[in-house]
Amino acid sequence: MAGSGRRPEHRGPPELFYDEAEARKYTQNSRVVEIQSQMSERAVELLGLPEDRPCLLLDVGCGSGLSGDYISEEGHYWIGMDISPAMLDVAVEREVEGDLLLADVGHGIPFRPGTFDGCISISAVQWLCNADKKSHSPPKRLYRFFSTLYTALARGSRAVLQLYPENSEQLELITAQAMRAGFTGGMVVDYPNSAKAKKFFLCLFVGTSGTLPKGLGTECASEELHQAKFTNERTRFRNVKGKSVKKSRDWILEKKERRRRQGKEVRADTKYTGRKRRPRF
Repeated sequence: MAGSGRRPEHRGPPELFYDEAEARKYTQNSRVVEIQSQMSERAVELLGLPEDRPCLLLDVGCGSGLSGDYISEEGHYWIGMDISPAMLDVAVEREVEGDLLLADVGHGIPFRPGTFDGCISISAVQWLCNADKKSHSPPKRLYRFFSTLYTALARGSRAVLQLYPENSEQLELITAQAMRAGFTGGMVVDYPNSAKAKKFFLCLFVGTSGTLPKGLGTECASEELHQAKFTNERTRFRNVKGKSVKKSRDWILEKKERRRRQGKEVRADTKYTGRKRRPRF
């Protein structure tokens, strides 16, 4: 169930829809990468993670690892699940920093209780509403997913699932099965009055009833402009937070250091690290 960063058209099961050609097309499409990054940033923000320590997150429908890249940039660790071998092959080629698992989340989340500090999912959960096989029952698959996800998350943590519901009935089915599994929470809708910018985030709480965050674009005009600036001018916002600008020398050095801590082989740092090549004529 790869997250593509756009509204998927249902053309059969996701493991067939996201074949090798489709997987590469998404990863090489700059617009898709940008949207995926923005939605991942918003999902992680809604998780409300502690700032004083790294967390272990589950990425449901991780695809080629685009959302995982943002999790790594924020200094957290992650495990990604996806049903598409082609998408995971691209993630391996890209040398993402998370661990990857080929699995159908409709069969459940196969991890020990309390393993994760949070869960995100981008453009994936709505696939569970489709009955691609005679044996598939969307309500049962959704309940299996949510009940095992609830168990795999630590008490007091959150799951934030961005999705593209086809209609209100689908939205109601997904929410009902999540609540039946023990979650509390609800739907956070960003920019509800915009046809293009409107996004649905199912924000779920484990073990505690937290305050549901407000959707972007629902405040007064001045605040809406501030929120839009946060979404569109990501690099400037990250500078204010004290984080390194993506692709800068500091950003590259931080990424290499994270990979060393994970026991991976990394090239030595030199004065040329992060230096742009001169154009050749």
